[in-house]
Amino acid sequence: MKTVADLNERLSIHHQRTRETPLFNPVFQLGLDLSRELEGGEIDLDGIEALVAELECDSMQSRASRLRRLVAPVDPAENQATLANALSAESASNFKVFQQAWERPQLHAVFTAHPTFLLTPDQSEAVAREAGKQGEIGTEVCVVGTQRPQITLDYEHDRAMRAIGNAQDARDGIVSEVLAHAAKQWPDEWHALAPLPFRFASWVGYDMDGRTDIKWYDSIGFRLAEKVERLERYTASLEAIDPEHGLLGELRPALEYARARARDFAADLTDPGALSLAANRLTASDPRKLLSLAPFIDRLEAEAREVDTERAIQLKTLAAAMRADGLGMGWIHFRVNSSQLHNAIRRRIDPDNTLDLTSKGAMATLRELLARVKPLRSNFAALAIESSTAIRQFLAMAQILAHVDSDAPIRMLIAECEQPSTILAALYFARLFGIEDKVDVSPLFETESALEHGGRFLDALLSEEIYREYARKRGRLCIQTGFSDAGRFVGQIPASLAIERLQGRLSEAMESNGLTDVAALIFNTHGESMGRGAHPDSFADRLTWPLSPWAKRRFVRAGITLEPEVSFQGGDGYLYFSTPELARATLGRIVEIRPADTDTDAPTDPFYRRTDLSLDFYRAIRSHQRGHLESKTYSRAVTAFGLGLLNATGSRVSRRQSDLSADRDMSLRQIRAIPHNAILQQLGYPVNVIAGIGSASDGNYEELAALLMESERGRQLLRLVRSSNALASIKTVAAYGELFNSAYWASRPYRGTESHLSDACQALAEYLTKDDRTGVYRRLASRLRIDALKLHRLLALVPDEAPLEDREHVRRVIGAAQALRLALLQYMFLRAVSIPAFSRANDISRDDVLEMVFTLRIDDALAQLRRAYPTDYPQITDFAVDAPSDYPDDDDEGYSQIRRDYIDPIERAYGLVLRLSTAIANEFGAHG
Repeated sequence: MKTVADLNERLSIHHQRTRETPLFNPVFQLGLDLSRELEGGEIDLDGIEALVAELECDSMQSRASRLRRLVAPVDPAENQATLANALSAESASNFKVFQQAWERPQLHAVFTAHPTFLLTPDQSEAVAREAGKQGEIGTEVCVVGTQRPQITLDYEHDRAMRAIGNAQDARDGIVSEVLAHAAKQWPDEWHALAPLPFRFASWVGYDMDGRTDIKWYDSIGFRLAEKVERLERYTASLEAIDPEHGLLGELRPALEYARARARDFAADLTDPGALSLAANRLTASDPRKLLSLAPFIDRLEAEAREVDTERAIQLKTLAAAMRADGLGMGWIHFRVNSSQLHNAIRRRIDPDNTLDLTSKGAMATLRELLARVKPLRSNFAALAIESSTAIRQFLAMAQILAHVDSDAPIRMLIAECEQPSTILAALYFARLFGIEDKVDVSPLFETESALEHGGRFLDALLSEEIYREYARKRGRLCIQTGFSDAGRFVGQIPASLAIERLQGRLSEAMESNGLTDVAALIFNTHGESMGRGAHPDSFADRLTWPLSPWAKRRFVRAGITLEPEVSFQGGDGYLYFSTPELARATLGRIVEIRPADTDTDAPTDPFYRRTDLSLDFYRAIRSHQRGHLESKTYSRAVTAFGLGLLNATGSRVSRRQSDLSADRDMSLRQIRAIPHNAILQQLGYPVNVIAGIGSASDGNYEELAALLMESERGRQLLRLVRSSNALASIKTVAAYGELFNSAYWASRPYRGTESHLSDACQALAEYLTKDDRTGVYRRLASRLRIDALKLHRLLALVPDEAPLEDREHVRRVIGAAQALRLALLQYMFLRAVSIPAFSRANDISRDDVLEMVFTLRIDDALAQLRRAYPTDYPQITDFAVDAPSDYPDDDDEGYSQIRRDYIDPIERAYGLVLRLSTAIANEFGAHG
């Protein structure tokens, strides 16, 4: 088999054999066929690499096609025409209605550093370039096998700023066209228009949750660097309007000053002297020190009223950008964990650690503390000596607001926030450092407990007068919902429905506590994969799945202004903004969908009316998902290969930093949400999306199918399930278990067809007699199969609204990739067990190395093997001695041969395994 077409043909033949015996596994059999050819010399690693490259190429085409489909049309002229038509339709309204529609953000977009930088820069560029073209996506997108960069925090920040820059340009284009339309339609009123259709933000460099590698001065340095970049862009925009404009005389010196300060904070500031010098330069008075753009905005708006329409549009577009972004590339989000805040507040109210922070006594103490707190001055020295992570965050925010940008508010996101006292603690520190009026404190709801009790949390928090006063002062109330961890712990469908219910409870709590006069900013944090909350069928589904029309109507009917916010996470999310064309198309689709608006007169969706069905359906799925999460079988299957099937995709560690357990006992809670989802993709079955739907339908198929067909929310749910199921393969899950089947290895050379592998297969068979993974995967596959049978029975009753045209092709490609990887893993196992035994050294035995290979800790295994078989040692020819020697009397190739025949091939094979992981993730549409 030399081509992917050969693999697909063989796989199709094997699939036909499942009619003969339901236990036959086509994916594993194809893997065995390839393994036999590889061990028999019919194909070598060069030939395997050619197959991998072909699969990579197909996956890149699939990725580009999916991106284009989601944001189409991509052609700039077509997007301009689409907006013009929409604006013309709005002309029937009066200016005030038009003004209200365009001066409120339709969407806040947050660019996060989630570890989804799967594609190399060259691959990302190729996907974006081809997605932005017209016509068929060809092989030009096939940038394969490129060197993966080291993904550092600086790398992530640079990629985020590139994406935001393209988003800003696309937004400015839309604003300019909106202003031009208004000038033509309402020539006497249009100058009052200040469009603000989008806000952009980032937490790259400011998110401390689960990280110890980001120093406080890194965050200050990033903010200063963003200020420099934004001032450069403002300056370039104004120069394009008028190279001699008077404001350039102020912008250019401010830019040079910001550059100098950014250089100061880019250095290592651990030395007190270096920090003192940098801090004093930043805090000193200087006429070039720009802290607010308000005067610039006022002058640009005033000038726009005195000049011709074309120039006025340019000036007002620049003013709109300044109003939206401030002195940075966007707003910024700091993030801490609730436990960090608890540790910090205890120093103030409970140094002996005797007070229960969930108690009424703690709330009373915090109320009293907030009532009498007096703001304290702080400086960079106080920041440098502070040991508490949470307090450092507030001190850093205080310095940014005082010395970098005094206008743009800062979000403080609090992870794992389940108690109102946590929010009051955050308000205390904001008030203590004098920044309460500029910081939006936002609890994150993502754990099962937080979602289950979130309604009571909101009722209790909003009943606090201190909090209500704070919310009115800020003009908004902020919450964050997390789809990644929620989907991991309760399943993606139940998580989304639980979040929707929480959003509804927020509207109720705001209304009952008299907070309808403030906006509700709801930050729905989801990734680009189905397993992490992204609906794959359309951009409309992507936006309405996390914030449904039902939830939006609850706010609008209560008279509450809604501000939706979503995340574009890491490399996957940045693709939408990786070129000017894609950025404009993405924002164009958002303008069309208008996620902040809803039809208040729409009839009630039966999904919410028939709670006798829908609520039971939700509970049954959640129960099924919980069963998997609590099952040792599921946990062992997901962690069987550790994280070895995954590429490094971010600067943040993939395991929780407290993880010290052995691989065999690894808990799912020790693996973060993204790698957890990524492993499910790689094993071939998105359990946290699909599992439980079928079982929840059991015994009530017809009535439930009728409800889902009648309900828009129900149909949207089924579109997600079908998209995920179209890529799923239980046979693939089972195939991975057979790699650890002792009987398989013992039987493989039994008929004498592979006698040269007899010793290696026998060694594997003996070693694996004590391994549990075959049984684990078989049990999991059986459970998944039973549930899947019930799911197929439900789906058979509901017409497929949007069948994938290339569904079977994609399934065959994924199957071929999985089989190829199974062959490579067998190749690695056979070589690992064939390496000559070596003596135990530094508590590492040969069995330890074998287990490293079986769990794909290949880098660790190779390091141990290279230490056991060194090739860099003195040679007799290194010495200039006169006396002759007949010894050594052989060529002494020993260790070099071991490296050539065993160690290096394992390393190369593993590199191909990881390239196949990229290809599979691309076919799924995203990493994790």
